Amino acid sequence: MTFSPFELSIDRVSLECEFNNMDHRTDLNGVDRLIVRRGQPFSISLYLRSGGYQPGASSLTCVAETGPQPVEQYGTRAVFGLSPSVDTSCWSAAVISPPGDMVALSLCASPEAPIGRYTLTLGPSTQIQFILLFNPWCKDDAVHMESEQDLAEYVLAQDGLIFRDLNNYPIATPWTYGQFESGILDACLRILDMNPKCLRNPGKDHSGRRNPIYVCRVLSAMVNCNDDRGVLFGNWSNNFDGGVSPMFWRSSVEILRNWDTQACAPVKFGQCWVFAAVACSVSRALGIPCRVVTNYASAHDSNADLLIKRYIDENGKPVGSKEMIWNYHCWVESWMTRPDLKNPEFNGWQAYDPTPQERSEKVFCCGPVPLRAIKQGELTCSYDAPFVFAEVNADVVTYMKKQDGSMSKVTTTTLVGQMISTKSVGSDDREDITHLYKYPEGSAEERETFTKANHQNKLLHQQQQQGDGLHLAIKVSPDMRKGCDFDVFALVSNKGHSDKKCRLVFGSCAVSYTGVMGGNCGFKDMLNVELPPGGERRVPLRLNYSKYDAELTEDNLIRLAALLLDYSTGEALMTLRTIVLTNPEIKVQILGEPKENRRLAAEISLKNPLPEPLHNCCFSIEGANLTGGTVICESLGQSVEPGQDAKAKIYFTPTRSGLRKLVVDFNSNRLCHVKGYRNVIIGK
Repeated sequence: MTFSPFELSIDRVSLECEFNNMDHRTDLNGVDRLIVRRGQPFSISLYLRSGGYQPGASSLTCVAETGPQPVEQYGTRAVFGLSPSVDTSCWSAAVISPPGDMVALSLCASPEAPIGRYTLTLGPSTQIQFILLFNPWCKDDAVHMESEQDLAEYVLAQDGLIFRDLNNYPIATPWTYGQFESGILDACLRILDMNPKCLRNPGKDHSGRRNPIYVCRVLSAMVNCNDDRGVLFGNWSNNFDGGVSPMFWRSSVEILRNWDTQACAPVKFGQCWVFAAVACSVSRALGIPCRVVTNYASAHDSNADLLIKRYIDENGKPVGSKEMIWNYHCWVESWMTRPDLKNPEFNGWQAYDPTPQERSEKVFCCGPVPLRAIKQGELTCSYDAPFVFAEVNADVVTYMKKQDGSMSKVTTTTLVGQMISTKSVGSDDREDITHLYKYPEGSAEERETFTKANHQNKLLHQQQQQGDGLHLAIKVSPDMRKGCDFDVFALVSNKGHSDKKCRLVFGSCAVSYTGVMGGNCGFKDMLNVELPPGGERRVPLRLNYSKYDAELTEDNLIRLAALLLDYSTGEALMTLRTIVLTNPEIKVQILGEPKENRRLAAEISLKNPLPEPLHNCCFSIEGANLTGGTVICESLGQSVEPGQDAKAKIYFTPTRSGLRKLVVDFNSNRLCHVKGYRNVIIGK
């Protein structure tokens, strides 16, 4: 006589969301629904209609499904029953309570299961809903990360710093990632659902969501809107009509909410750091460790020859140059294994870039590509290794187009890929990660890398700068604040053994961070600069606020260019330097003891550095778990005279304890998007 176990008859289910979400580190999303991570057990309570659970005599069929066309073959459907204990390597279920009419059921999703929204059917008809995320705490998950400190920074931290401006003057811009704020996880899942691959073949797309490589590639394409109904509309002009300047944003929260609530219409406007920050927010929300990185002197190689060619006229003015060197460029890195590349050295940080620059597989996206592959010059690695390699390694060659139609090479000292930076783990310091992308300039390893990349040796170009002859450099004043007048200097020296007679062209112009030149800020042309052997000449150029103010973009950058023409040899020497004009400091004082769910006040002030009044002044603040995911603004009714302080008091109510970053922004008619921050420790 055979015995058939009877199926449990379930009356109702308690998802135990508070316990499970806290255990899976998703409670910051709220505890009103079940959000769990793959490869880690979670428990629910089953209340039975009749009878009770009897070991060996009771059975329960479980069916987990995700996507519109769930199929077992593609991993979007899993059927499993009760086991003696939970197996974390696959979909499994086990009873962990003694016999009775209430059953504590422990379940676990496979560490390779697709992420997303799931329906779990228990028995004939009982259904529950939950969200499944990547699990970097699980050793069997492709995004596993060992260090708890790293996990706290790259998955759980809701705020951070993005480095911008210049490599010799990196300024930390505060940013609220806000991946756990209300509605953000839903917006992130909607991004996956709106991607063209999902719209064409939803079954295949949902199956692909088991793989963080696939997900990051989708995010790289969907954070920009160039080929799809993506999140951000890129705009690198100075005209932001119909939207807001990229400088306006201080948080991913408002961007993602706007996109989600406005029928997936692209949010206007974004530039590289905004694209990168939003991608970082989405990656962290889905459980993929992620960080924003900044590459200073970043090359944009449009024809994949790993060479940036620039052209100037005889006054040093750029002409006809299509390929650019950005003062800085931001992208993101995510942590994962790369089983597709069959080399364990390529596991770890992977670079991917949501800023639309060049097409990859007919779509504006880039990466993910292993940092190790870039460093080793392995340009056949998926995805887009040559483009990223060029961003940090491309050679720069400058040519002068003369009036008679001839062209000559100009000796320059431009190096790309400098001071690649990210926020340090657990602090607001800058971490230099250049060594993860490239070997030291001039080293034997760098020579080998370039040989492997089948590219001309950068060292040959560098060696041309050494030895006797004319030398040219640009020196700047220590204090270059927006609103003041100051001098910059061209330093010309003759280290040769004969007299030199030269022409020196020394000019300046406003420039965007992407290298696009603007209006003239000061110019000097000296036709007869004479230098004896060992001689040196220091030539000043005055930059007046009255002239440069009207030309500046919101980047506050001025490009200095000095061109030296040797009459005796006909050779040309050029050097470039970009300076950033500093904005005034925003001072923030917290009034009262910072406590969770207690109203606080922040007293904010900024001194007007300009020689003219400021009108329409406004302070705004935002912070994860500080302002409820919204921006709180306070306008000043009066104008602020030169040298006077703009002051405001803004109230907010923290909702969670811990170290929080209060992001502050100041705007007026003449001084826009001045940003600052204050770290605040919120107690229970």
